[in-house]
Amino acid sequence: MGMKQAIKKLDAFPRAEEHLLQKTQSGALVSIIGLVTMATLFYHELSYYLTPYTVHQMSVDLKRGETLPIHVNITFPSLPCDVLSVDAIDMSGKHEVDLDTNIWKLRLNSYGHITGTEYLSDLVEKEHEAHNHDHDKDHHDDSHAKQHTHGFDDAAETMVKKVKQALANGEGCRVYGVLDVQRVAGNFHISVHGLNIFVAQMIFDGAKHVNVSHIIHDLSFGPKYLGMHNPLDGTARILHETSGTFKYYIKVVPTEYRDISKEVLSTNQFSVTEYFSPMTDFDRTWPAVYFLYDLSPITVTIKEERRGFLHFITRLCAVLGGTFALTGMLDRWMCRLLEALTKPDPRSILR
Repeated sequence: MGMKQAIKKLDAFPRAEEHLLQKTQSGALVSIIGLVTMATLFYHELSYYLTPYTVHQMSVDLKRGETLPIHVNITFPSLPCDVLSVDAIDMSGKHEVDLDTNIWKLRLNSYGHITGTEYLSDLVEKEHEAHNHDHDKDHHDDSHAKQHTHGFDDAAETMVKKVKQALANGEGCRVYGVLDVQRVAGNFHISVHGLNIFVAQMIFDGAKHVNVSHIIHDLSFGPKYLGMHNPLDGTARILHETSGTFKYYIKVVPTEYRDISKEVLSTNQFSVTEYFSPMTDFDRTWPAVYFLYDLSPITVTIKEERRGFLHFITRLCAVLGGTFALTGMLDRWMCRLLEALTKPDPRSILR
């Protein structure tokens, strides 16, 4: 018996006799409020526990010998596909003119509907070897001008008429596909640089009439993961009665995303700064849209992780226990308040 008595003394929850307990309406109201509060907090804690969270880590980029995929989806509502070219150059010295590998040119009518597609599987330089894509200085070389003059034939004249008709009809072009470039700093640009300078002059009657208005539907440097945001998606730059060159300076950050199942997705995030240079009467360049990219030496690793079960139990006990204690205090306060309000005045009894 001595052992049982000693164990009973350790009881932290002594029970009162049933006839000593009194149930009240105020206590019932506080109990309902407490139960609703605890159920709400329990649902919130359960959702918090089941929702994965992300951890960001940084390390030095050790990748070598890989290519950089550039996903492009850009609409040029004021330029037909016949005059657009995609050119790329990087710091390794690799220069590709009219880059058509994995690139589609979708012909658009004045309403933006697709009327035809063009896909070229090989790199076609189309006699652009002597073309300078930085400032078009070779366009004004006398010997090069003679070469272009001899090259202006019936086919070029037919193309001029075709493009002028397309411009009159309000045709546009969407450039869509993937560019696989070297994993070094460089740029790619979309412009009319692929045209013979004299053909371009006959079509547009000067560089100031080349409207490079564009809408960037998608520009990314790798696959997307859940929650990823590319800052240029949905960007629209529409020019009215002016022209110029757009330059987007892009900083590419290599990224690894590891989901809750430990699968690794290699991709790239980027930040961007935009610059627009309007055309002047003294410019020798032709309008274009440049995307100049550079790679960060730091890799960001994003991990999806789930909170521990013991962490969930600890928070749950704290929340539910705190709510139970708070409702108990509220019940005692309400009980005392009601007693004070309903207690008769001793002076009225004496009278």
